[in-house]
Amino acid sequence: MQLFNNRKQKQNELQSLSDEQLVARYARKGDSECVGLLYERYTHLVFAVCMKYCKNEEEAEDLVMIVFEKLFDELRKPGIQNFKNWLFTVAKNQCLMHIRHSKSVERRKEEVLQALEEEIMESGRPEHLNEGENGEESLMLLEKGIESLNEAQKSCIVQFYLGEKSYSEVSDSTGYSLNEVKSHLQNGKRNLKIFLEKALQK
Repeated sequence: MQLFNNRKQKQNELQSLSDEQLVARYARKGDSECVGLLYERYTHLVFAVCMKYCKNEEEAEDLVMIVFEKLFDELRKPGIQNFKNWLFTVAKNQCLMHIRHSKSVERRKEEVLQALEEEIMESGRPEHLNEGENGEESLMLLEKGIESLNEAQKSCIVQFYLGEKSYSEVSDSTGYSLNEVKSHLQNGKRNLKIFLEKALQK
């Protein structure tokens, strides 16, 4: 009972502290309950910020957790004057970094798909597939073609090209021999070419 009363007293004491006092206490004592209380106070604010930038609930929830996990290290550093404003800035910067990373990954994916398409078609990208801004129709069609492949060919194509793995790495990952990997890649590219050529005739 005494232990329960002591814990209850501590919780009441922490709840009575301001944000900045909780930050100072955590920096001084490393009391993780201070971070937990700040999480309770501001999780809704951080989620709102993440939703504003990401427009995706699942991504926003993941970013909220990332932001609050960072607090365990960041709150040990001096110089936090207004916790709420500081937290807003941390959340915003995390969102912007996430968006930049996502765009970078998407750009790289587009470059790889374009290179794969040109390799498949040999003479370069067919004129018909150039329609649409930035070749979006072309990339969508190629992705659809990859999805139509059998599992072995699709797995090897995705890992070798999009995953940028070597033959041996694809072999280790899939369990196929090196010769099987090369065969699946060759057959996959041939089937993709057939898929794209049929698409041109429509």
